[in-house]
Amino acid sequence: MKDAIIVGGGILGMLTARSLHEAGLKVMIIDQGELGKESTWAGGGILSPLYPWRYPDPISHLVQYGQQHYPTLCDTLREETGIDPQWIRSGLVFMGDQEYAEAHVWAKQWGYALQHLTSATALHTCESQLADTFQTGMFMPAIAQVRNPRIADALRTSLRLLPIEIAEHYPVSGLEVTNGRVTGVSMGNEVFHANNVILTAGAWTGLFPEMQALNVTIRPVLGQMILFRGARGLLNRIVLHEGTYLIPRQDGRILCGSTLEMRGFDKQTTTEAYEALREKAYQIMPTLRDLPINNHWAGLRPGSPDGVPYIDEHPEIGGLYVNAGHYRYGVTMGLASVHMMTDMLLGNTPRIDPTPYRLDAVRVPTAEFK
Repeated sequence: MKDAIIVGGGILGMLTARSLHEAGLKVMIIDQGELGKESTWAGGGILSPLYPWRYPDPISHLVQYGQQHYPTLCDTLREETGIDPQWIRSGLVFMGDQEYAEAHVWAKQWGYALQHLTSATALHTCESQLADTFQTGMFMPAIAQVRNPRIADALRTSLRLLPIEIAEHYPVSGLEVTNGRVTGVSMGNEVFHANNVILTAGAWTGLFPEMQALNVTIRPVLGQMILFRGARGLLNRIVLHEGTYLIPRQDGRILCGSTLEMRGFDKQTTTEAYEALREKAYQIMPTLRDLPINNHWAGLRPGSPDGVPYIDEHPEIGGLYVNAGHYRYGVTMGLASVHMMTDMLLGNTPRIDPTPYRLDAVRVPTAEFK
């Protein structure tokens, strides 16, 4: 009998396993594939929403907590595993300043530095590789990134060094519930028993009948990305223009993303998306035309109606917890949401007010979810 079984082995599941193990619980983590190889692997790793002032406060609370604690986590993982998650404070450049008034108010409220780049000289001094057509912008110097595949590798390796039972390539076929309380999970003909079950299955969380009965809406949202291979230091800042971003990696790779597509669980990449991303990247940074594109991939984000994740215990099934629906920001909000979930399960006072993340919280869908 386990104290807790975690269903879903992305960053949320792996962080939850670590956190509960550190609290002294006997833990098992299950994934239908390999740990960390779905949306966790596929994302960009910007530790901020793209336009943070556009998002509701519950997202800002989770993001800010994570920004404060990711450096320590990454240092710890590097020391434990020898794998560097590559936490880098790149800073984030926004092309154009049309939303400066809103961004300024938000930055002042939340305590972020925001520089107004009011001339082409100021903008290109901040990031020299931008196209000459851009004349103004904004810059948040404190924004950092992690490299998704590397933090996934580090977390996966760390779990394998601990006495945590790991079941990969095992799809969960259902939950076992007795007298109004979860008692375990079933995988085909096998049943694994536990006092608590935590669903961190990303876009697949909404498929559980226990979630559908509550009208919990978590939809897969496809995102396609491409990767350029350049020289180290060619691009130094994360750059954002009209929803398309460029992320410079430590080794010179530059990631460009991403699309937002409602195609169910279809993860196929398309020529149309490849060409659209490539042209947007060239528009932002013309020197990319001289670089090869090394990779093109897609991932499925777990979209919730307003981007605010569900972090709560099931109201009718004791011991069944949900931590899902982080949309584009599973890594960004993941550390805070896991610590909140751990506090709930252990009976501690949550570090962030859990009310906005309840399963029954009113959520107003954004335009793309209507």
